[in-house]
Parts: sequence; C-alpha cells; structure tokens
Amino acid sequence: MSTNYSRIGSANTYDSAIRNVSNRQTSLSALQENLTSGKRVVRASDDPTAAANAERAINRITRISSDQRALESQRNAIAQAESTLGDVTNVLQRFRELVVTAGDGSHSGAERRSIAVELQGLRDQVFSLANAKDTNGQPLFGALASALAPFVGPQESAPDYNFQGLPGQSASSDVSIPFTLDGDAAFMHDPARDRAFNVNVTNSVDGLISSDRTLTTSAVNVTDAATVAATAEAAAAVAPPNNVPYPKYTLAFTAVDSTTVPGTTTATYSITENPSVTPLGAPAPFSNVTVSFPTGGSFDVTAMPGMSLTIKGTPKVNDIVTIESSPSVFSVLDDAIKNIREAPNNNGADQAVSQALGNIDIGMERISAVRGQAGDLLNRADRISANQEERGIQLEADRSRAEDLDMVKGISSFNNQQTGYQAALQTYAKVQQLSLFNFIN
Repeated sequence: MSTNYSRIGSANTYDSAIRNVSNRQTSLSALQENLTSGKRVVRASDDPTAAANAERAINRITRISSDQRALESQRNAIAQAESTLGDVTNVLQRFRELVVTAGDGSHSGAERRSIAVELQGLRDQVFSLANAKDTNGQPLFGALASALAPFVGPQESAPDYNFQGLPGQSASSDVSIPFTLDGDAAFMHDPARDRAFNVNVTNSVDGLISSDRTLTTSAVNVTDAATVAATAEAAAAVAPPNNVPYPKYTLAFTAVDSTTVPGTTTATYSITENPSVTPLGAPAPFSNVTVSFPTGGSFDVTAMPGMSLTIKGTPKVNDIVTIESSPSVFSVLDDAIKNIREAPNNNGADQAVSQALGNIDIGMERISAVRGQAGDLLNRADRISANQEERGIQLEADRSRAEDLDMVKGISSFNNQQTGYQAALQTYAKVQQLSLFNFIN
C-alpha cells in the first residue's frame, strides 16, 4: 500500500489570503466612492460606453443652458423694444390730440405757435425713443445692421431723415430670436405703400395764401373753401430706386378763367417733377393741363404717375401746389409743426390739421404693425424656452441613466462587499496561525 502526500506551501496560502483581502478592500473602496458621489460611473474606465453617453448628454445640457441665457438676453431686448414702441404710440397719441386742438377756430396765430412749441417737444421725444438702446448699448431698432444711432436728421438735402443701416428683420432660429426690430419698417415710409404726402399751397407773388387776399371780383378766395389732400395709389413702376428721394411734384397755375362760362371755372396748370424718375432720366413728359369744374367746386389732378390729387376751391394765377412724400414719421411730425405754426388763418390751420392727422395715423399703423411683430417674437421666445426646458429634462434623464447609481442597489452591494471583506480578514487571521512555530508551541 502506497501513501501520497500533498505539500501546500504556507507562503502561497499567505499570498492568496492577502490578495483576497486587497481585492475586497479595493472593491469596497470603489463602492464607497460610488455611494459618496452618487454615480455608478465615476471615471471613463468604469464603463466607457456609459461614460461617453453621459458626456454627450452633459455637453448638450451645457449648450442648452448657453442658448437659454442668450435667449433671455434677446427676449429682454425685444421686450424693451416693444415697450419703447408703446411709449412712442403714447407720445404720438398726445401729439395727435394737440394737433386736433390746433384746429380749433377760436385759436389765434399766437396760440397755434404755442401749441407748435409743445408739439416740437413731443417730436423730439419720438426721435429719441427711435434711437433708444438696450442695456448692452445696442440700438433697439437697428434692423439687420445699423450705426449706434440708426436715425439721423433733419438734413438739408432730401430725404430729410435717413435710416443708417440695412433694413429688414433678422430671422429667428430654433433656439433664438433677433436682438433688434426693424426700425426702417417702424419709422420710415414707403410712398407707394404708406401713401403719406405733405401738400402745401402758396402763391409765387403773395407767398403764403392769406385770408385778406382778394382775387378778382368774380373769383372765390382760395382760402374760403380750399383744402388740399393727396393720395398716392400703388404704382411700383414709378417708384424710385433705393436711396433715391421720391420726386417732388409742383403744380403751377398759369391761367384761371371764371367769367367766360358763368358758374364754371377753367384753369390751366403745369406739373414739374424733381428729380425725374422716368426711364433713362428723361424729363417727365408733362404738358400744360386745362381743366373745367364748377366754380368753388373741386377737380382731380391725375397727370402725376401713380398719384391723384383733389383740389377744392378756386385757384388764382401764380398759385403753386407742392406735393412731397413724407419719408418718415419724423418728417410727418415736422411738417405738422411747421404747417400749424405758419398757418396764416383758420382755413390754413384746418388744412394743416386734416393733413397731419391722416399722416400721423399712417405712421401709427406702421408702428403698431412692428409692435405686433415684437409680440410674436416674445411668444416665440416663450415657446423656444419651454421646448428647451423639456429637452434639458430629457437629456438630464439620459445622463442619469448612463452614470447615476441606483442607491438601493449600491447600498446592498456595499453591505455584501463589507461582509465579504470582514470574512476575508478573519480567514487571513486563521491562515496566519498555520505556521510551524505555532504547531511546535
């Protein structure tokens, strides 16, 4: 009978026990780090795929946060611009009320001049508001690009006011809205679109028509019933090129006959256009026009391209009617102030008031339209913000699934690992007693 002996080295047993204790300690330390940080993936080596997914989610969350900060700045600028347009509307409404007051027949010329002074102050407020800036010092109505002061004027040359920039409204994106509104659309006029014109009646001999002017014994004083109004009808074919002033038309009466046919007046007038907008810069083909109309009645001037003019009353030789487009809200206000201040009598004041009210209403409509666009942009900002918040919540959930620790599972694993670690320590303590010296003792 043979006997087999197996010899196990105590050094190997010690090494195995130490490695087991060390591994248990490392695992326990890792679990403790997970519990402390609340994350399952503390470093990329823990789970490369989950770490990459979490990093992508974090980057997108950071980008959304940046977009939201920029959007808030844009929203504040547009809200300030919308509020500024509201202030402009209030000032224009007050201006309109004073213009109506100026038409009161009981006012003297001095009183109308006093009203004009107050109107001038309101006009300055409107111009200042149009050049207002946001908290970052950028113009609220800078359109696509502009100088720090988008509007300049009044100027000696036509047009009297200019928009110093690139008209148009910046487009919104999925995550942003424009910083500014289109000031050109709000405050500048397009003659073919807005039809805002200023018409004046003067006399090349007497100057401004006055109430004490006597024409002929059979003629009617033009100021007794004369009101002049101009309406422009859409005519893109005759609209001037960009940056070219809309032409000024001048009607000069060269002959007036109210005696040949009783009750009928025959008048001859010429029309000049400056600058000419006919093709190739050729002079406008205007010839003298002769019209017949009931004395004291009215007649239409239709020779001007894309424009009609109604004249009421009986003109006098050397009477001149000028028709100029109002290129901006500021021009309308300046014309109203000038015409009211210089009105020679109540009839002249009535004409100035009637014309100013129509043009002011046109300007207020343009401002109201741009203010509505501002409201749309603010609503869009709210929708973008809500969508971004929802997207951020989804990305946060993706990040959490990729790297966060299930605390219940983590605590359970930690307790199990701690129990195994204590067992490994006790086992090592037992193995340490397996030595020849302990056996001899």
